[in-house]
Amino acid sequence: MKKIAIIPARGGSKRIPRKNIREFCGKPMLAYSIEAALDSGIFDTVMVSTDDEEIAEIARRYGAQVPFMRSEATAGDYAQMPDVVLEVFSEYEKRGEIYEYGCMIFPTAPFVTGEKLRDADEKLLASGADTLTTVVRFSYPPQRALVVRDERLLFEYPQYLDSRSQDLEPHYHDAAQFIFFHTDVFKENKRFLVGDLLPYEISEMEVQDIDTEVDWQIAEIKYRLMKEKLGQ
Repeated sequence: MKKIAIIPARGGSKRIPRKNIREFCGKPMLAYSIEAALDSGIFDTVMVSTDDEEIAEIARRYGAQVPFMRSEATAGDYAQMPDVVLEVFSEYEKRGEIYEYGCMIFPTAPFVTGEKLRDADEKLLASGADTLTTVVRFSYPPQRALVVRDERLLFEYPQYLDSRSQDLEPHYHDAAQFIFFHTDVFKENKRFLVGDLLPYEISEMEVQDIDTEVDWQIAEIKYRLMKEKLGQ
């Protein structure tokens, strides 16, 4: 059963320029995803898909393969991630390499560890599900959401006005760290989050969208706290 880790890292980040290789707590951001994938010991191949030679050089330095550069069609601002991953599989198939399972690891996910990847892999295989994806619980119940209409504040779901927060069903959103998937199912649907989905919950303290400088600073604080907790 062959498995591949695919880390998509294009060079055209707009909100934080060169985000994928900017230094984060002492090393390029991309390095964390590569090291976690290698440390997990579960992948036959760990590769980076990029259109940028500097990113490719850094990826190789930290132990990832970059056997080909991303095509123009999958390197633009509007390229969809499934198309990037489909291109990776197509290129490897030309080389006679077929993978039964894939894992797309985000290039800006310093909280990913080899241990998490091993655990997620075991859970997916044991479950029989098609796909496993990282999620994080909303810190405040969406059922208690407020909206502004005609300059007035209203409850979006007034039926929950008197409900206690602890009595409401938990809701989750994408944690944007990694997605494990059965390759055949992904190729058939050409999308990740379809079919039989398995959640892999991540603590809010180990999740952070990084789109602004403030996000970056918060992520570094959370990362240091995580390493301190792990005694590292």
